[in-house]
Amino acid sequence: MHVVEAVGDVGLEFASFYRAMGAEVTVVEALPRMAPLEDEEISKELDRAFRKRGIRSFIMHLGKVILDGPDAGAVLQRTVTNDVSRIQPGGAQYNNVLNERGGIVDDVIVYRLGEDRWFTVPNAANTAKVHGILLEQAAGQAVEVVLHEDWCFLAVQGPRSPDVVGDLLPVARELEYMHCTEAEFGGERLILTRSGYTGEVGFELFSPEEVIHDLWAALMRAGEPHGMEPVGLAARDTLRLEVGYPLHGQDISEERTPLEAGLSWAVALDKGDFQGREALLRQKEEGIPARLWGLEMEGRLIPRPHQAVLAGDEQVGEVTSGTFSPTLRHGIALAYLAPRDRFGPGDRVEVDVRGRRGEAVVTKPPFVQASPR
Repeated sequence: MHVVEAVGDVGLEFASFYRAMGAEVTVVEALPRMAPLEDEEISKELDRAFRKRGIRSFIMHLGKVILDGPDAGAVLQRTVTNDVSRIQPGGAQYNNVLNERGGIVDDVIVYRLGEDRWFTVPNAANTAKVHGILLEQAAGQAVEVVLHEDWCFLAVQGPRSPDVVGDLLPVARELEYMHCTEAEFGGERLILTRSGYTGEVGFELFSPEEVIHDLWAALMRAGEPHGMEPVGLAARDTLRLEVGYPLHGQDISEERTPLEAGLSWAVALDKGDFQGREALLRQKEEGIPARLWGLEMEGRLIPRPHQAVLAGDEQVGEVTSGTFSPTLRHGIALAYLAPRDRFGPGDRVEVDVRGRRGEAVVTKPPFVQASPR
């Protein structure tokens, strides 16, 4: 595993943590926390094993924001696209945070820990933006919005994850998909969720920094009988692409709306006002220009981001994410194709892979059938 580590008190302290795992550590100044990676070939081998029998622990960098107070739900309702009033205590919901143009500032999961206690998890690179938007919406309201920069995040994913996490935290055995709870470890409260970003059964543990080393060691001991492996973002990226989950900064961005990204199921236009709603209504009326589709390659060429998608000699799109699928044994990709109504499942296009054209079939993800439930 190769860890790209951020400069800063928390980042420097974690150098010893990763080196103890046998990781090569690089320290840089551009990242907000740490981004554990691993060799692509190793990642592919792990992915094949994961889909068949797997369990693995992920170390990832995410933001952690608690909203506490009687107006917390209303603040979130004005900030995100989905209808958070439908989340019962202990539940969770996928959401987008938009700019005023309807572009996706970030995609987040909103957790309801209690009647007036909520938790949301932005991507690390977007944490400051999302936190700032929440603070703006919370101004003058009866809510406290706290960014917990000293909290850490571990994820245990795979069909055997309920056994591993359940051995450590028995409440995990009863936790349903897209639900959350709070538990105790080492005398500290931690947040336990079951949502994941791999398309498989999985748990996420958000812990104070004071106990993260002990929590990691305990998880690895619990996972040892199951063959659990520690991995990072490269493995996560392949797994999420196989099930068609979009990645912010590649497949979704502030230049694309949820309607273009195929995320209209996470938009409740009828719930009342929220940031970006008027822009989405205009786009629906004027016409949605493009749509995010899946592409399955035929042949041995592997698609990569920013490669052109062609229909004849016309460029009709660009790959946003692309890789070799260890499960399917061929290339897969996500790409925006335009105009939106021109393409559908089964249509054929080509991808320009470094000057060579590879045939591809348009499909609606997921590419691999998996279930996180």
